[in-house]
Amino acid sequence: MTSAILPDAEATLAVLADKMRGAIAHDARLIGIYSGGAWLAERLAGMLDGEHPVGYIDVSFYRDDYAQKGLRAKLETTTLPFEVAGSRIVLVDDVLYTGRSVRAAINELFDYGRPEAIELAVLIDRGGRELPIEATYVGARLAVARDLSIVLQRHLDGGLELSVEQAGGAAGA
Repeated sequence: MTSAILPDAEATLAVLADKMRGAIAHDARLIGIYSGGAWLAERLAGMLDGEHPVGYIDVSFYRDDYAQKGLRAKLETTTLPFEVAGSRIVLVDDVLYTGRSVRAAINELFDYGRPEAIELAVLIDRGGRELPIEATYVGARLAVARDLSIVLQRHLDGGLELSVEQAGGAAGA
């Protein structure tokens, strides 16, 4: 798979927002998983009807492969400027792959309280799950070889772009 056959990230984000409109709770809290999910959550909050406060979560210390892969070069701070307990949460991630990042995010969320419900929105679902995790809202589904990673990049102007790289120790989502 080459970048030439990847979907346009901006168009895929618009598809994802269309699928979420009218389906998510009017007051759902959006929580982006760093880093691509954080960028997407910010953008989705402005594209969806209703009030959707945005929070961010860094799952580095909650991953079950932490001992094998170690920490990412850049750690972020989990920021949840709202009550998690009793809230309807939409976790947002860029690429859903193994399901391990999502599992880690759910584990971390419960340290902040018990949400009423958790849904998952992803820009790309590439298959290859190792855990029984399924997204509620998906921008696009792609088949990608295990030795490749789909990477979401954000340009200085805020525009998004997808690319493909060799999977060199990248944390599986």
